[in-house]
Amino acid sequence: MRTPIRTRARLACGLGTALLAAAAVLSSPGAAFGANLLTNGDLEAGTTAGWSCSGGLGSVVGSPVHGGGKALAGAAGASDNAKCTQTVAVQPNTTYTLSAWVRGSYVYLGVTGGPSTWTTSTGAYSKLTVGFTTGASQTSAEVYLNGWYGQGTYYADDITLDGPGGSVDTQAPTTPGSLTSTGRTSTSASLAWTASTDNVGVTGYDVYQGGNKVATSATNSATVNGLTPDTAYAFSVRARDLAGNTSPGSNTVNVTTENGTVPTGFKQAAPYLYLGWGNPPSATAVMNATGAKWFTMAFILSSGGCTPSWDGQRPLTGGVDQSAIASIRAAGGDVVPSIGGWQGNKLGPNCSTPEALAGAYQQVINAYGLKAIDVDIENTDEFENAVVQDRILGALKIVKQNNPGLKTILTFGTGTTGPTSWGNRLIEQAKALNADIDVFTIMPFDFGNASTDMYASTVSATEGLKAKLKSTFGWNDATAYSHIGISGMNGVSDTQETTTVQNWTDIRNWANSHHIARLAFWSVNRDRGCAGGGLQETCSGIAQSDWQFTSITAGFTG
Repeated sequence: MRTPIRTRARLACGLGTALLAAAAVLSSPGAAFGANLLTNGDLEAGTTAGWSCSGGLGSVVGSPVHGGGKALAGAAGASDNAKCTQTVAVQPNTTYTLSAWVRGSYVYLGVTGGPSTWTTSTGAYSKLTVGFTTGASQTSAEVYLNGWYGQGTYYADDITLDGPGGSVDTQAPTTPGSLTSTGRTSTSASLAWTASTDNVGVTGYDVYQGGNKVATSATNSATVNGLTPDTAYAFSVRARDLAGNTSPGSNTVNVTTENGTVPTGFKQAAPYLYLGWGNPPSATAVMNATGAKWFTMAFILSSGGCTPSWDGQRPLTGGVDQSAIASIRAAGGDVVPSIGGWQGNKLGPNCSTPEALAGAYQQVINAYGLKAIDVDIENTDEFENAVVQDRILGALKIVKQNNPGLKTILTFGTGTTGPTSWGNRLIEQAKALNADIDVFTIMPFDFGNASTDMYASTVSATEGLKAKLKSTFGWNDATAYSHIGISGMNGVSDTQETTTVQNWTDIRNWANSHHIARLAFWSVNRDRGCAGGGLQETCSGIAQSDWQFTSITAGFTG
């Protein structure tokens, strides 16, 4: 029972006051009584004409009745109190008396925005009465009856509203405009429209699917729930006023729900490990401490011309990088090399054609029998260079075709609300060139403001990327998320932003709940605590335990 005990006590104690109030109503100069203002108050019409009942739960029955041969039955359930309402025209500054004979457990009688009364449990009909005075400019009132959640069917009969009738408001609100879809899931559709106007005032909006009312709202937006996945729906909206006048229907908007299937696809939790900088730790020691399985190995650069090497100086095979990769794989893990980065002599500008660049990528793939490669496309020499962007996309298309099952990842910078103009171009060209990129990974950090909320900005940037992928490729939300990666920066960033342990945990949880494809951060070398240390190569600059960000990342499952 959800009725507060204190409410029961207050109502019980207020019976005497209610009687005095009723006496005052009888002698009030503003009081006036006349015929019953309610339509079909005795339900003898045999229908619920004049009444609007929530959930379609109101009906007319022949037994039990109080008078005549019909009564109202409200089938209150666990999630709906079977509220039945009627709006009538009234006069301002005037006193009215509302009454009804009711039967059932916890039956309520009242005026919307005004007083109400109720009864606990009656096996026979008993009378409820409540008085109210209209406001200075009030010309209509909505009266209601309802039961209580889970208390079963209630009955009402001989419902009356005594007082002088008012001028009838017959002017309908204007038509809601510009109905649009603002979002969808597999079971819901979100809608928005421009507000209607009315001579007295709009009180709400009703959303229709065909001829069926499926949602109501007091504002100019609504979400329709309980829809079927992968199904087309057509919605329209009507406004209503306090007198019950309704506007013409808005334009129709068509929405197809998502299919409800979470794409499995490629999932990868792979923080960056850089063997040429920052006191690199033992990869297997980190794996044993955190459960991490994948690492993004940085960086493949040019050792001269179109020849790949680690960091532009260490051999592609036969050095410390190959040894580390062998130990990671022996421990049950794997790696994805990162080709490019912010600085250094990169392959993209040095290889003259997509075919030549694809050949350099293929050398890396062959050296390690790779399952995935990441091209970290940054700075003005690659990211902000249209020719090199297209060259990289063309090369990735070639290696994807030549290596069935290979996953290709593009990693690039972002603004707080999504890709920059260069990022948008990269995505558009990936579509135009049919590059078949598996994962578009953004780096949501170095925004330039030390006070940036790194969780909120990461989510905002990722949602912006999702929107761009949807508009470019025509994907639904779930498919777009399944092609997204996030690569953060643990602790203090280059521009003094701070991603805390809690921030990264929240980001990881958000990434899991939205089923994105990849989660990484820069870098494992920095995944050690040094509170107040600022920007460091060997620690995060914040208080944390060793490998804490790696451990959190290992919990990413997509």
